[in-house]
Amino acid sequence: MLVLQYLIASLAMTTLNDLTTDQSSLLAFKAHAFDYRSALANNWSISYPICSWAGISCGSRHQRVTALNLSDMGLGGTIPLHFGNLSFLVSLDISENNFHGHLPKELGQLRRLRVMSLAYNKLSGSFPSWIGVLSKLRILRLDYNNFTGPIPNSLFNLSRLEMLRAEFNIIGGTIPSRIGNLRKLVNLGLWSCNLQGQIPTEIGSLQNLKNLDLADNKLSGLIPPTIFNISTMRILTLESNQLSGRLPSTIGHSLRNIEYLALSTNNLIGKIPNSITNATKLIGLDLGFNSFSGHIPNTFGNLRHLSVLNVMMNNLTTESSSADQWSFLSSLTNCRNLSNLALASNPLGGILPQLIGNFSASLQNIYAFELGFNDLNGTIPTSIGTLQQLQGFYVPENNLQGYVPHDLCHLERLNILNLSGNKLSGHIPPCLASLTSLRELHLGSNKLSSSIPSSLWSLEYILMINLSSNSLNDSLPSNIQKLKVLRVLDLSRNQLSGDIPSTIGALVDLEILSLASNQFQGPIPESVGSLISLESLDLSGNNLSGKIPKSLETLSHLKQFNGSFKNLSVESFFKNYALCGPPKLRVPPCKQGDSKSTKNVALIVLKYILPPIVSSVLIVIIIIMYIRCRKRSTKKSDHEDFLPLATWRRTSYLDIQRATDEFNECNLLGTGSFGSVYKGTISNGTYVAIKIFNLQLERAFRSFDSECEVLRNVRHRNLIKIISSCSNPDFKALVLEFMPNGSLEKWLYSHNYFLDILERLNIMIDVGSALEYLRHGHSSAPIIHCDLKPTNILLDENMYGSEGIVSAKCDVYSYGVLLMETFTRKRPTDEMFTGEMSLRRWVKESLPHRLSEVVDTNLVREEQAFSAKMDCLLSIMDLALDCCMESPDKRMHMTDAAAKLKKIKVKFLDDVAASS
Repeated sequence: MLVLQYLIASLAMTTLNDLTTDQSSLLAFKAHAFDYRSALANNWSISYPICSWAGISCGSRHQRVTALNLSDMGLGGTIPLHFGNLSFLVSLDISENNFHGHLPKELGQLRRLRVMSLAYNKLSGSFPSWIGVLSKLRILRLDYNNFTGPIPNSLFNLSRLEMLRAEFNIIGGTIPSRIGNLRKLVNLGLWSCNLQGQIPTEIGSLQNLKNLDLADNKLSGLIPPTIFNISTMRILTLESNQLSGRLPSTIGHSLRNIEYLALSTNNLIGKIPNSITNATKLIGLDLGFNSFSGHIPNTFGNLRHLSVLNVMMNNLTTESSSADQWSFLSSLTNCRNLSNLALASNPLGGILPQLIGNFSASLQNIYAFELGFNDLNGTIPTSIGTLQQLQGFYVPENNLQGYVPHDLCHLERLNILNLSGNKLSGHIPPCLASLTSLRELHLGSNKLSSSIPSSLWSLEYILMINLSSNSLNDSLPSNIQKLKVLRVLDLSRNQLSGDIPSTIGALVDLEILSLASNQFQGPIPESVGSLISLESLDLSGNNLSGKIPKSLETLSHLKQFNGSFKNLSVESFFKNYALCGPPKLRVPPCKQGDSKSTKNVALIVLKYILPPIVSSVLIVIIIIMYIRCRKRSTKKSDHEDFLPLATWRRTSYLDIQRATDEFNECNLLGTGSFGSVYKGTISNGTYVAIKIFNLQLERAFRSFDSECEVLRNVRHRNLIKIISSCSNPDFKALVLEFMPNGSLEKWLYSHNYFLDILERLNIMIDVGSALEYLRHGHSSAPIIHCDLKPTNILLDENMYGSEGIVSAKCDVYSYGVLLMETFTRKRPTDEMFTGEMSLRRWVKESLPHRLSEVVDTNLVREEQAFSAKMDCLLSIMDLALDCCMESPDKRMHMTDAAAKLKKIKVKFLDDVAASS
């Protein structure tokens, strides 16, 4: 009896110790993780039994933690190795959080694990090779992370695996043929994983497969016929690849349980097999954007459950010989659940048949874009009004004639109506105002006439109106202000007249406004400056007069415009000859009390008389400046690599206008604190960068003068060189050396560009060398860069970093931050840096043991010379932190920083050579 009691006590003590181990592991995780919503803060405590903690389940037998479900709890940080101590864990679900970094190999100790869901995080590193030891695993979800490949062979040891989802990662490589070993697989998702090569035929041996998703990859070749023989298949999505070949004639017999088949956006050819209509469980069929030919099967009506049918962008025709009937359409009226029908860009020909009204009330969208000319003609059938559930009706770019039918007004649920690019005439039905669900109205490029019905402006929730390129007349009413959420308004190329109503300023969500090529007159309303969301503005080709409102300067979101007015271009006001404003906008300057004749005289003086006088004065000034500069110093620096001062010349406004193709937005390189920069071509065919100063800002005058002075005197191969300048009272610009490879910003954050460690080192060494010269090697007073960031690091054809314009504001601290950003690929303004957390603190707290969590994972993705890379990156981060010491007195000298970075590069090259 005593022995029995001892055993029971011993067993209880063992269980308690094991439970304590679980508790310690979870508390260690709590201390390690970011708990953004305080989901664990008050609950995970020794004051409560561990089995009652949020997200924790325990086994009834051993009272050990068997399930950890922390899905969508607002947690972040890295996954700690402590999870490996939860030895009784059967289910681990930490999906839909903000975890990042690599998976610890200690998770391979969870030998009882059946479910592992890590989906929807920011995890990175290689696809875990240790996963193969989890022999009991049935569900593995790694989707929506940043895992890299290749897919390890150990994965195919998981003979019990039923679900493998890894979509939206950057795995790359091919799908291994050993995938056929996972015989119990039911759900396989590798969508958008950058996979290439052919689909292995071994997938056809997965006879339990119900869901196969390989969409949005770079897979090529034929679709293995074995895939079409998996009778259990319900969802097959292979769209957006480069697959070719034909569909098997028996597809509808072998895939008898298929419910959703998506093969769009590939290179498939041949006919759509008639047997596909024997797959009677089909709900969605997507065959669009291929090269299918022949007739659209007229037996689609057999698919009674069909909800979505997409055959757009093919070469399909209809069997019917009648011009007004499509036999396949007649069959589709039997599909009572059909809600989306896409027939776009097929040479169907003929007219839209009246039987379109025979569709069930469930039909929501008809996409009937047609390819080429004269494919659809006739009129819009009045029977369209019977489709009570219709939400979208698209028939642009055809030859439809006649009126816009009033029957459309019966479609109370319609939210998009697109009839643009036809030959419709007559007036716009006023009853369209009854379509309160309408969000987009496209009637552009037709022959519509008369006035815009005033009732149309009562559609207070409409987002987009395009009535361009018609013959609409009359004026805009003041009740346009009712369009509270309008984002796009295009009324260009009509015959509208009168004043632009001042109430247009109430459309604060408006992003695109085009009133071009009409007959509007009077002034531009001051209220246009209230359109705070405006990104595109075109008022050209009207009869507008008066002063261009200064309020337009506040339109900070205008993307493609730029000039003396902060964000506006001359194109916005072109051919409004009575407007006045800054000369940069190619309109006469405004003067108080000017009469028409005075304005004309002023225009003649500005255009023909003043330029020669100004040019003569400038020539004299240049000669004087040249003589003074020659006397100033003849000392040569080891750093010199510059254009001789004698090559400086003044450039006229007309020269700059020509060089930039009249300030074409396509040549806009970017905007900055005091102006914008264009790409230009000067007379000898040389590319240049032209910085145009925004003279509406008082500081821009001082900036222009200081930049001229600085760039005139500094001479260093890594400092951008000035070629010439233009200085008029109302226009100032600098013509600078063009950097063909753009900015460091582009190379860091664009997915199409990449810099390796050595390239980033070279750039930062160049930047450091330039800063060292400005602070310590310049003969006159030291100069400090005011705005050191990747957008201001320009790259020439050899990928050397050149600093932009300089002034006195910043110090070596900015260089340290730039070093961190360059090698972590994290902006200091990233959303993760809130409260006390900053880029500097994030890096500091991660060194040295969690270095891999902060550096750009693209730099260490390849295993080659891994140790050398990590040592180099650690040295760079240490240097960056030395530059960013809180006390200015403790920060590293710029000369020392530049020298140390060069030593780091030398050591890195030696280590790489030794490792190879």
